[in-house]
Amino acid sequence: MQGMTKAEVDKAERNEVALGDGPKRPRDAATLILLDRKGNDFHVLMGRRHAAHAFMPGKFVFPGGRTDPADSRVPVATGLYPEEEAKLTARAGRTGAIRARAIALSAIRETYEEAGLLIGRKGPLSTGKRDWQGFVEHSVQPSLEAVRFIARAITPPGRVRRFDTRFLAAWRDDVAVALPSGPTNELEELVWLPLAEARKADIPTITRTILDELEKRLSDDPLLRPGGTIPFYRMLHNRFVREVL
Repeated sequence: MQGMTKAEVDKAERNEVALGDGPKRPRDAATLILLDRKGNDFHVLMGRRHAAHAFMPGKFVFPGGRTDPADSRVPVATGLYPEEEAKLTARAGRTGAIRARAIALSAIRETYEEAGLLIGRKGPLSTGKRDWQGFVEHSVQPSLEAVRFIARAITPPGRVRRFDTRFLAAWRDDVAVALPSGPTNELEELVWLPLAEARKADIPTITRTILDELEKRLSDDPLLRPGGTIPFYRMLHNRFVREVL
């Protein structure tokens, strides 16, 4: 997508998103790429969105959704690595450390809601936040030290919905409790796919771009150490550009 004009991006995504007069200001969102190492290969967890959704209907995506500022007030077993927090807050205007924490926790919450996977450590959790009661019931303290910032992308203008999405990653081993399904029906189908197969699936254009970035990152750093280079995709002067955070 790098270097494409807005018209070219609109054409590439015409079957993925609803075009129209959406919100002018993108909303913060987070998605989690859950990884599982299989020998020399890496698998990613993806789910298919319902065909009735206005945003990316019927596409395979990573669990994720809008960031809720209240997520920042949920207790955690461990916080973000300073290197990851610094990247999450880079070039983000009003976003500070509290917002970075909310973004990371929203990815963990969405992974529970959509996939039934609770990422963290076993231990008692006390919070009155309704969306986190699954963690309370299953005695899981969310943990952020396992979270890695992989990429950022802002939905181009002219969409019904626009998001400033942070693509985060964690390992399957970081799942403390795995339930048969999540409490919502956002995703119709959940599958673990090798990276090569995931790129061939019915996925959004930006997701394929992020998978390419992830494969490069894993090739250079299979352990996904904190503080890696973060590609940032956005529309600038009528072209979709790739910057580095």
